[in-house]
Amino acid sequence: MANAKAEPRWAMVIDLQKCIGCDSCTVACKAENRTPPGISYNVVTETELGRYPHTRRTYVPRPCMQCDKPACVGVCPVGASYKGPGGVVAIDKDRCIGCRYCMAACPYGARSFDFGETYPEMTGFDTVQTPEYGVDGGPRTKRKAPVGTVRKCTFCYHRLNRGEEPACVETCLGNARFFGDLNDPESVVSRLAASPRAFRLKEELGTEPRVIYLK
Repeated sequence: MANAKAEPRWAMVIDLQKCIGCDSCTVACKAENRTPPGISYNVVTETELGRYPHTRRTYVPRPCMQCDKPACVGVCPVGASYKGPGGVVAIDKDRCIGCRYCMAACPYGARSFDFGETYPEMTGFDTVQTPEYGVDGGPRTKRKAPVGTVRKCTFCYHRLNRGEEPACVETCLGNARFFGDLNDPESVVSRLAASPRAFRLKEELGTEPRVIYLK
């Protein structure tokens, strides 16, 4: 009998030498996941190095790290945060009580609380939601999740289920993002993860992030 195919280990590699700080990933993520004001699953931090007039800017995109040992999961008192299929760290919005312990525990600042804010000038924002975790959230109201719960990047899990890449990867203008299965030694992400340029943010914390950077 043939062995069952191993579950994928989804990972993202971001080449910092290619990132141009255009924020197309931020915009694409916000449009795909229809996040409200104050919530962005994909932010890009900017740092200026050197001294005038010899300066340069560096950009570090920061989605959820999808850690193999996520600090956020262990502190959740109701088990709403968990490791889902493919190693994606997910949140059960129906179990989340909004205590925000996971936000305090995450060393990457990758989680946000949905206070129920909206875009009144955007027609249909409260009536149409892009499904997260493959579940249709329905109309956005003050008395229904995800309002009052914690939200985060899921590698666009609903897109993965359709065989598509995360929105931020698909729209990266600098071609700085790569996505794939670390269990496949022939995948682009596996080869890039083995590069001497590869590193992970805050590796000393032992969270074992699935987002890998190339310096």
